[in-house]
Amino acid sequence: MRILIVEDDKDLNAQLVEALTDAGYVVDKAYDGEEGHFLGDTEPYDAVILDIGLPLMDGISILENWRRDGRKMPVLLLTARDRWSEKVAGIDAGADDYVTKPFHVEEVLARIRALIRRSAGIASSEIEWGALRLDTKQSKVTVDGAVIKLTSHEFRLLSYLLHHQGKVISRTELVEHLYDQDFDRDSNTIEVFVGRLRKKLKLDIIETVRGMGYRIQAMNDAA
Repeated sequence: MRILIVEDDKDLNAQLVEALTDAGYVVDKAYDGEEGHFLGDTEPYDAVILDIGLPLMDGISILENWRRDGRKMPVLLLTARDRWSEKVAGIDAGADDYVTKPFHVEEVLARIRALIRRSAGIASSEIEWGALRLDTKQSKVTVDGAVIKLTSHEFRLLSYLLHHQGKVISRTELVEHLYDQDFDRDSNTIEVFVGRLRKKLKLDIIETVRGMGYRIQAMNDAA
């Protein structure tokens, strides 16, 4: 999963980047509103953490522009302002949730997990597919209760496919959501990781749709 952080406080930005990276996300960052708006408008993100008080362009204006342009990624607002009117303005502009500074990073992580699940129509922090269980909170995968050791790239790939069960996901979409903007998008790493996942999971779960991409059938359809 790929996250954008738009926060002008460089220390806080770095803290969030580190926490999200440690949690298994791919993270892009911006320190002002213009750069953040550009990234959110041109790159695909699974969620955005957006500060309201930004230089060059404020968070509310960024969010209004994104929503007006049809950008639907979940957005978590950060605000140091203890004013209910600004929180209401953020929600009305299209924010999905907010936290007020100072906050615990663990709360931000939990809210991001919830926003990504909600956007995929998933209620629980654990996604089950037959004998397989993916725990989004602990970044852990088990099959029949046995822990399967995956690399961070393998976990992100499996997680993305499970969050989009029933949908054919192109290789391009996978690359865009699993790597930052500097990744070499002409490489064949997606195919390599799919092969490794199949060997490790030993389940007939990832289907290759020739000429289109990969799919994990929705559990109801696979049953």
